[in-house]
Amino acid sequence: MKKIPISLLCLFLVLTGCKNKPKQIEKEETPAQSVAEKIAYAHGYDNWKSVNEFTFTFNVDRDSLHMERSWSWKPKTNEVTSIIGSDTINYNRGSMDSIAKKANGYFINDRYWVLAPFNLIWDANNYTFEHQLEEKAPISQKPMQKLTIVYGNEGGYTPGDAYDFYFGDDFIVREWVFRKANQSEPSMTTTWENYTKLGGLQLGRDHRMVEGSFSLNFTNLKVN
Repeated sequence: MKKIPISLLCLFLVLTGCKNKPKQIEKEETPAQSVAEKIAYAHGYDNWKSVNEFTFTFNVDRDSLHMERSWSWKPKTNEVTSIIGSDTINYNRGSMDSIAKKANGYFINDRYWVLAPFNLIWDANNYTFEHQLEEKAPISQKPMQKLTIVYGNEGGYTPGDAYDFYFGDDFIVREWVFRKANQSEPSMTTTWENYTKLGGLQLGRDHRMVEGSFSLNFTNLKVN
């Protein structure tokens, strides 16, 4: 799906030879935003252009086990700093060796969990989608809108995967389902909650599963 830039075009026509007639103006209406764009902009996508550095720590707790990875990303230059355990790696996503590519795989995963609404625009040419106006959300069982995206089978780190986004009339994501290789059964279902606003971005800090033994959350969130 190719994104259509929002624009307002005015064409002024001066009718020659008709001095007593006023100028006629033809105005083209602004194209409506797609559902994906509405979700992205509800989460502050229009402020992303001003972000110089995005910092976060990705945490996963399952039962008594804890795992974390810390990242600093400069989107304008695509420079990334990765801190995993005692290892620190600096790389540019435009030129990666084998070590950087492995780290970047983790980065793409961790970033997706916090910026998935923006990926609806960034990845717009790489997925197909279906929108339902009302569907029962899998965790809360509340009626919500549902947007399903299915990535293409070529390229990327997880080709062919599908995501179901559940959101209300404010277009803020509240729950989602990940389905590996677009299988019918969910691979993982979590909430989107504990939103915080930083630099004009609406960021969901916590993701929880219904049984409560799994928690994925973000700390050290900073937007420069």
